Amino acid sequence: MAEAHLTGFLGYREDTSRRSGSWRGIVAVARASLRMVFRRKMFWALYAFSLLIFLFYLFGQYLTVYIENRVSEAMVRQGGVFGRMFNPQELSKVLTSSLHMNGSADTYGDFIWTEGYIVIVIMALVGSLLIGNDFQHNSLPFYLSKPIGKFHYLLGKALAAGGITAIMTLIPCLCLFLEYGFIEDWSYYWTEWRLFLGVVGYGSLVVVTLSSMILAVSAWLRRTGPVILVWISLFVLSRFIQRWLVDGLGLSPSWRLIDTWNNLYLTAMWLFDYDHAKIRPTNQAQPPYGQAVVVVSLTILVCILSLRNRVRAVEVVR
Repeated sequence: MAEAHLTGFLGYREDTSRRSGSWRGIVAVARASLRMVFRRKMFWALYAFSLLIFLFYLFGQYLTVYIENRVSEAMVRQGGVFGRMFNPQELSKVLTSSLHMNGSADTYGDFIWTEGYIVIVIMALVGSLLIGNDFQHNSLPFYLSKPIGKFHYLLGKALAAGGITAIMTLIPCLCLFLEYGFIEDWSYYWTEWRLFLGVVGYGSLVVVTLSSMILAVSAWLRRTGPVILVWISLFVLSRFIQRWLVDGLGLSPSWRLIDTWNNLYLTAMWLFDYDHAKIRPTNQAQPPYGQAVVVVSLTILVCILSLRNRVRAVEVVR
């Protein structure tokens, strides 16, 4: 009774709010990680390049449909000197056959493939910020001393890395799909449902794979320099090696499986139900879809297990 009277006198009151548990820590870890990345000007400079690629495809699809449906030879002939130099059939052929701005599997596959160059660079720069610095500066014990577990910490970091990847691949690609159906025909949405599943699958696969890989690499190497070197080697050097082995030395196309980005593209084409004989963008001999799917799955599994073992080794005093 005296304790209750003293509590009321001091102005304290009992906390009757609902406990959200450790799961709320996942959002807190992800939010803190994203805030740290978004403060870097380099991130926004590189992100601007990814937006330029998105806008190129966005207006390219609109221009393709507009030329096919609205522009005629008569309209061009009335355009004066510059109009005579403009051939709508030739431009439409370039947009559909060469650039593939026609709402097909090639459109979305090429878009994410092209975005990959920017995504890889950005993930290399932010990888050490997301988790490498926690090991380098001994910040991880601070996180884990809070009422969250190692699983919540990893999931929060993965959510941050996945969000950064998604805003450059999955979300813009979905916007392109929605745009083409809007400007072409509403029936596009249900007649091309397989494309929609392929877009979601490809984007999600890139998000999960890159997130797990960059977190695993950053957790072991910690510093920004080694992380960038290894990361670029995994995606750039491996591409030159597989082309030298297959195209230069004439070895089996299975050697292309050392190229992670190519494996992701092959898996996406399998999700799109794309003819393997017409696979792009290289029009060269490629390994079977099944092999690429297995390698991508093993890559994700190895990265998750490696990251789990790395975090488990950290001693925490509560």
